[in-house]
Amino acid sequence: MIEWIWPWALSLLPLPALLRWLWPAVQREQAALTVPRVSSFRTSDAGMATPGVGSIAWRALLLWLVWIALVVAVARPQWTGEPITLPTTGRDLMLAVDISGSMGTEDMQLGGQLVNRLTVVKNVVSQFITARQGDRVGLILFGTNAYLQAPLTFDLETVQRLLTEAPVGIAGGKTAIGDAIGLAVKRLRQRPTGERVLILLTDGANNVGEVAPVKAAELAAGDDIKVYTIGVGADEMRLPSIFGVFGSRVVNPSAELDEDTLRDIAETTGGRYFRAQNTSTLVEIYDIIDQLEPIEQEAETYRPIAVLYHWPLGAAFALFALLIVCDWRGWGRV
Repeated sequence: MIEWIWPWALSLLPLPALLRWLWPAVQREQAALTVPRVSSFRTSDAGMATPGVGSIAWRALLLWLVWIALVVAVARPQWTGEPITLPTTGRDLMLAVDISGSMGTEDMQLGGQLVNRLTVVKNVVSQFITARQGDRVGLILFGTNAYLQAPLTFDLETVQRLLTEAPVGIAGGKTAIGDAIGLAVKRLRQRPTGERVLILLTDGANNVGEVAPVKAAELAAGDDIKVYTIGVGADEMRLPSIFGVFGSRVVNPSAELDEDTLRDIAETTGGRYFRAQNTSTLVEIYDIIDQLEPIEQEAETYRPIAVLYHWPLGAAFALFALLIVCDWRGWGRV
C-alpha cells in the first residue's frame, strides 16, 4: 500500500488559490506608448499574436499540475509491501579474515590456475556466506589493524561484496589476531548466549596488536563465544634456485603459521582448529562448520519499502519544461 512520510505537506495544495484570493490583482498604470518602433504594432495576422483566453487557461492548468506534483513529491509517498518473516532458526556468525600482505602468496590453485591465498579464501567463503540462509553474518578484516566491515546482518549480499572487494594489504602488512578476536567479542557479546560463533582465518602469527591472542580467547570463552580457527597456506612451494642455474628449490610458504596458538584459541573457547593446505581442504572445512546445529531465536519480520517521490518530482519538471517549450515556440496562442 502507499504511505506518506510527510502527509501534512498535502495541506499546501490550495495555497496558490488562497494567495490569489487574499491578494487582489494590482492595477498598474501603463505608459501611453510602450514600444518605440512602428514595426512593433503588428497584429496577429502578421504573426505576432497576443495570448487569448484559451492560452491562459491551459497555462494555468499546466502550472496547477506542476504545483500538485511538487506537493505530492514533498509529501514523500512510498510503497510498503506485505510483512516478510525471516527464518526463525540460525546462528550469529562473525567471520574474521586475514588480509595482511602474506595473503598475497601464490601457493594455492583455483580452477587449475595458481592464485594467491586471498583469492581462494574469497571464493570459498563467498559460497559459505551465500548458503547462510537464516544466519546473521558479520565480517571483520584484519592485518596490522582489525576493522569491522559489516555488523551482524541478514544482508548476506552486502557482506559477500565487502569481502570480495577487499584487496591484499589494505589493513596493513602485519597480523593482529588478538585484536580481531577482541573486536569480534565486542560485537558478539550483545547477542543471546549459545548462538555466538567466530570463524577466524589466517596464514600467519600474531605479531602486532594491543591484545594477545590467548588472552582474547579467554575473553571470548568468558562470553560463551565459540571460536573456530583456520590456518591457510600450502606446506610446499617450488621456487627457482637463488642463482637460476641449479634447478629449483622447495620451501615451506607457511613456516610462519602459528598453529599452536590457533589450536589453543580454539580449545579455550570450545571450538576446533583446521588446517587448509589447498582449496579442496578449505571447502571441506567450511562444510564441517556448516553442520553446526541451528538454534531457535526470535522471529523477525520486515516490510519492503520502495520510495516513490521521484515520480511526481520528475513529472513536475517535465510539465514545467513543456510550458517553457510551448512559450518559446509560440504554441497555444490564439
